[in-house]
Amino acid sequence: GDALPLQRFPPSSKQPVPVSYRAACQPNRLPARPHIRPARVCQAGDAYTREKFKPQPTRDLEKEKRRLQNILATGKDEVEDEVEQAFIRKKEEEIAEPDRFEELMNEIQERREFLAEMEALGQGKKYRGIILTEISKKLHEMEIIDKKRSEEMRNIMRKAFPVRNKSNLQD
Repeated sequence: GDALPLQRFPPSSKQPVPVSYRAACQPNRLPARPHIRPARVCQAGDAYTREKFKPQPTRDLEKEKRRLQNILATGKDEVEDEVEQAFIRKKEEEIAEPDRFEELMNEIQERREFLAEMEALGQGKKYRGIILTEISKKLHEMEIIDKKRSEEMRNIMRKAFPVRNKSNLQD
């Protein structure tokens, strides 16, 4: 029932195989059942300790205090401040758009360089489809940004230089 020895000895040698050799050739056997740690060993570690719950405020209490003070003092809520904050946010978003356009240009350039490196290493076929798809997506996003900018410029130009109707010219 034992495993065959890895080395075959010549039949003329009638020497018994040493026990240490036989143990070295056999693979290590796993125990019949897995080792299970006792509960006290598991509990002694940090596995069962929990961090203490520290509730965080879900709203800005100082802002809430100021709002309520304003209501009591003036009798109305600070709705105007919210409108101004929304206007400021819109301006910040408009300023961020040119940066996104430049980011897209840089990302496209990085992908082109990566593809050129991969082609130089002979891996171009593997990455060409993926990279060209990513570049296409970036170009589409750039077109959307460009259309928005063009529309904004048209609106600004219409406001700055209104077009007169022919009926206005005849009057």
